[in-house]
Amino acid sequence: MNGRSYKNSPLFVLAAFALLLGACTETMTEVDDAHAEPEGVHLVMGGNVFATYDGETQTWTGELEGEVGQETPHITVRFVDHEGDPIPIDDDLYLDVQVQDESIAEFGQDTPGEFGGHLHGEMAGETGVTFSLMHGAVGAGHPDFVTQPAPAHIR
Repeated sequence: MNGRSYKNSPLFVLAAFALLLGACTETMTEVDDAHAEPEGVHLVMGGNVFATYDGETQTWTGELEGEVGQETPHITVRFVDHEGDPIPIDDDLYLDVQVQDESIAEFGQDTPGEFGGHLHGEMAGETGVTFSLMHGAVGAGHPDFVTQPAPAHIR
């Protein structure tokens, strides 16, 4: 042997750098494709959007309404991208809904974590409802996107 190591060869260093760069690019692409970022929310009842949330301005257009002692028809909660198109919902994502004052209204989901449910009117008044896109196991995940409270009026 001549004492020269292939590890010090410029060709080896360039090849190693190219492999590393290729691996980084692949990983970055996988991360970008793996998780769509929501930019808003659409609340849908009977096929019609009745309230929207703009994540950029953090404002709601429209509101939730209900009657004391009544339950609304099913409300579907859609997380949407900048164009208003629904984002893909993976198996490890779920919906968490929090009502500020549950003496006024409650939000019931038929299945924990489902992307919808029913607003139940408990007593006349106003409250807010926050919708969170959660990542992880239902009940133990972390939020990926959280709205400001949507206005809810119970008559």
